[in-house]
Amino acid sequence: MKHEIPIRITVADPLGGVVLRVQKGRDELVPPTTESKKETVFDLTVNVELKDGSPNFLGSFAQGPKDARFVYVNSGTYAGQGDSGWARRAKISLMNITKEQVEKVLSSPGARLETSFAGVGRDGGPTCASVKPAPQWTIGKVK
Repeated sequence: MKHEIPIRITVADPLGGVVLRVQKGRDELVPPTTESKKETVFDLTVNVELKDGSPNFLGSFAQGPKDARFVYVNSGTYAGQGDSGWARRAKISLMNITKEQVEKVLSSPGARLETSFAGVGRDGGPTCASVKPAPQWTIGKVK
């Protein structure tokens, strides 16, 4: 059985002047829910199927193969900012979300899964590639 669950991804201290968007499907770009100098926040929903003891994430935000699903946070030209000197995508892993966390969100009205990561990488540009260490997911409340 497939379920839809809300998630929040927060980019902490994003690089100024660089646009961020979440990739939906192959080429749709979703703007943030809120953005400031301190953080950029994306509120999304993912579909999840609980089968065989572990969650299988599905839908247009879940990218990659079944055993390595992630969400892309695109920056610069990959986020539709044509005049940017940056063209990057950060992979936010969904694979450390547990069945118990999914069940808790499903059984708790107003709950969602949340994670955050630093917006600037070691080279001073927007964070890119597989975010390491993988961001930890927690259960929060939709306000």
